[in-house]
Order: sequence, then structure tokens, then C-alpha cells
Amino acid sequence: MDENTTMINEVGEVKIAPEVVNIIASLAATEVKGVAGMSGGFTDDIAEKFGMKSSNKGIKVQLGEEEVVIDLFLILEYGFRIPEVAWEVQQNVKKAVETMTGLKVVEVNIHVQGINILKEQKEEETVKKTK
Repeated sequence: MDENTTMINEVGEVKIAPEVVNIIASLAATEVKGVAGMSGGFTDDIAEKFGMKSSNKGIKVQLGEEEVVIDLFLILEYGFRIPEVAWEVQQNVKKAVETMTGLKVVEVNIHVQGINILKEQKEEETVKKTK
């Protein structure tokens, strides 16, 4: 089954694989301040433990003929407002994917899977508790 999106023009055709959209969306999401990383879920975590890289960690892409729906599973940094970070990720991913692929992004769904507490913050809290 060919899952690539094909665009035909007067010169020929251009095929875009879902993995391309995955990479663009991943880079666009992680460049937003407040995003700690992507959450791949149980199966991706097991694959990584066996040394296999997951190219779509934390991203689910549904390609149509000229449109795309993207689900992002994120881990955010502690201290950032979740709705603001989510909105900025949605805007950044939509703009990047549409600009680079020519596909219309119908939805960018954000699933916050966790909060990353920095090691320094944990140490500060420990020091405050011992005083």
C-alpha cells in the first residue's frame, strides 16, 4: 500500500512520504520554548531499549491527497503555561508543514503526556526542604 501523498503538476509528480511530514513537524514542535521533547509511548520506548530508532516518536500523521492531520504527543517543561505552549506549537507546526510540503494542515492536535522538571529545580527543592 502506497501511503505517500502524490501531487501532479505539468512537469511530473511529487511524492511526499509520511516520514517527511513527521520530521518537519517534530523539528517545528521542539523549537518552541517550553517543549522538553516528544513522548513516543510504550511501544516506542520498548523499541529504543532494543536499540531501534523510532522515526515517528511522539507523532501520528494522517495524510490525505492534499491535506494532513497531525497528532503530537509532547512532554513540556515545568513552569510554562500549557495552553500557550500548545497554541504556539500548533501554529509553528502548521506553518512549517504547509510551507515546506504544500499540503493543507487541517488539524494539529496536541496531547500533553508529561511535564519535565529540570534537575536543577529538583536540587533547589531538596535544598529548601533540608533548611
